[in-house]
Amino acid sequence: MKQFGLIAAVLGVALTVAGFMISGLDRFFQAYLVAYTFWMGVVLGSLALLMVQHLSGGVWGIVLRRPLEAAVRTLPFMAVLFLPIALGMHSIYEWTHETAATDPIISQKALYLNTPFFLGRQVFYFVVWSTMGYLLTKWSAEHDRTGDPALLDKIARVSGGGLVVYFLTVTFAMVDWTLSVNPHWYSTIWGLLYIGGQGLSAFAFGICVLVMLSQTAPMNRVLTTHHFHDLGKFLFAFLMLWAYLSFSQFLIIWSANLPEEIPHYLTRWDNSWKYLSIFIIVGHFIVPYSLLLSRDLKKNPGRLRVIATWIIFARLADYYWHVAPEFHNDGFSFSLLDIALPIALGGIFISLFLSQLRGRALLPINDPGLEKALTHHVH
Repeated sequence: MKQFGLIAAVLGVALTVAGFMISGLDRFFQAYLVAYTFWMGVVLGSLALLMVQHLSGGVWGIVLRRPLEAAVRTLPFMAVLFLPIALGMHSIYEWTHETAATDPIISQKALYLNTPFFLGRQVFYFVVWSTMGYLLTKWSAEHDRTGDPALLDKIARVSGGGLVVYFLTVTFAMVDWTLSVNPHWYSTIWGLLYIGGQGLSAFAFGICVLVMLSQTAPMNRVLTTHHFHDLGKFLFAFLMLWAYLSFSQFLIIWSANLPEEIPHYLTRWDNSWKYLSIFIIVGHFIVPYSLLLSRDLKKNPGRLRVIATWIIFARLADYYWHVAPEFHNDGFSFSLLDIALPIALGGIFISLFLSQLRGRALLPINDPGLEKALTHHVH
């Protein structure tokens, strides 16, 4: 699979160069924002799920913990990959332009939306996320070696406070990265919408990894249909959460019918963007929802992986739907870069992820819940 990551990275970079020659610098930065936010969603979702698992226990998290930790340990590298967004702010964010000073709405937000404060916030987010990830994975590795129960208390304390910090930082980060692309519009549910989506992305990615691991030793002796059934139920739950939050935002804006709020949806429905909007409703929700109702399907690792892969693809379309219409509000616009950059960044992330995954035992050896996880098929 590492070869797959490297091949995807090389292919993606080659396609990115070709797309850059065709579409130019502005389009590169705009497409990069979508691709980066999508893959970063997998990493941040993994961080949140890891903390939830440490607080709640549960067999599902014992088998999924190592993939989650491996994703979290890519955070310092992902921080470096944020640099193109920092360098391309002028191509992405209208509020960085000189004309923004004469815009009454943007000028009111200038205290928050200005380049030095924006960059300072990004440094803060990445330091906070990386520190939480470092502590959680460091103490987990120490617990593997020593079995010291005091380490589990430390992990639980960091996870409890860390989830609060995660909710706050991710809300602000998503307002910064994607909502401020259109500084005239706002949504009070934006952060939650992305948090639900990140959990969905991380679960779908984790299922794909576990199905791959279940085909070889030692995980083929550990993972059972019951583990996948549990993970399939969680995937279904996060899909429902994402759909609930997405519909809530639409319903509130539709019922209020305020001229400063409705352009967000009008832009995505009154022209050729409506076909992508229909795909989000049908492809991102109705199809996977209908399939995941089946208990037999959730117990079948191969079929569950197909649905999880489809959800990952639909998640990318959702990120694109959030951002791209702000740059091309007269109708659907697609560039080679919109395919190339998710492949390139995905290849880089998967290569980093696998190198981290190989560095640790695939199961938390001294975890008190491990025996229950290994005998899960009995229950």
